[in-house]
Amino acid sequence: MENNLNLYLEEIKSKLGATSVDDVEKLQALWSNYGGIYRLHLSGAKWSSVILKCIDFQSSKTHPRGWATNRSHQRKIESYKIETHFYKQFAATLSSKTKVPTLLFAEKKQQNQLLVLEDLSVEFPALKQCCTLGEAKVVVEWLARFHATFLGFTPNGLWPVGSYWHLATRPDEWKAMQDSPLKTHAQNIDEALNSATFKTIIHGDAKVANFCFSENGMHVAAVDFQYVGGGVGVKDLAYFLGSCFTEEECALYEKELVTIYFSTLKQALTDYNSTQKTALEAEWRTLYPLAWADFNRFLLGWLPGHHKLHAFALAKNQEAIKLIH
Repeated sequence: MENNLNLYLEEIKSKLGATSVDDVEKLQALWSNYGGIYRLHLSGAKWSSVILKCIDFQSSKTHPRGWATNRSHQRKIESYKIETHFYKQFAATLSSKTKVPTLLFAEKKQQNQLLVLEDLSVEFPALKQCCTLGEAKVVVEWLARFHATFLGFTPNGLWPVGSYWHLATRPDEWKAMQDSPLKTHAQNIDEALNSATFKTIIHGDAKVANFCFSENGMHVAAVDFQYVGGGVGVKDLAYFLGSCFTEEECALYEKELVTIYFSTLKQALTDYNSTQKTALEAEWRTLYPLAWADFNRFLLGWLPGHHKLHAFALAKNQEAIKLIH
């Protein structure tokens, strides 16, 4: 990948009007060895630095959990195409309060896909694996505004059902589950989520690690839109809360954060009347425990010992099963 990258730097420099690429800083490898993310330091361009996401579709793949199948490979190839489409066709709809990086250009080069993106690190330098209640509020508000922006949108060119764990793309993980009521009712839960009256476009991988925070923690931007697509907003909400809090913190903070989510969502829905907003909140609150259970279903097949499968999360399974009966 690094050798291929050197071949592209001249073109990137030309596209961005830079006189030179002064330094290439590798930030991280992509999941399952599908390339890397780099910061390019430039001279002579509008941007002093940019982010390059260089996706390699050709290299032999491995999976840290042993799920390196052709189905997995095809899903990842599709995910990078969809991410590119989101940045090209949907991202500009968002306001400055719902910040995502600007796509500067994208290009397919043989077996590589290049995405050159705005570098968010000046305004949003902080990355986190867990967060405080205050920081979580900022993310929850970002999610609510994102969902409000796209409420009623058809996810053309995106995943028909957003999220990397949705059932239709994860039959192998479902088969690997031990027999349980959740396994038996997985299809019913999936259908309930997908047949909702109110749908939006969801991020699909809204874990805390995919948000960049300002130094004071009061502002946030989101990255990594590989699994963006249609769905109910509470899928992102449930997944986010599970990504950043311990079992005890989930129990302590859930009610307040869910309330903030719906309050922000309703404020952002300026084109909807109070009756519609009330109906939306009622539907999505009902679906909220199903969203938890839906992700639990994936984890119980993929990695049943995962730390996110704590008692608080697993209690949502029983709540969800009762609701669909």
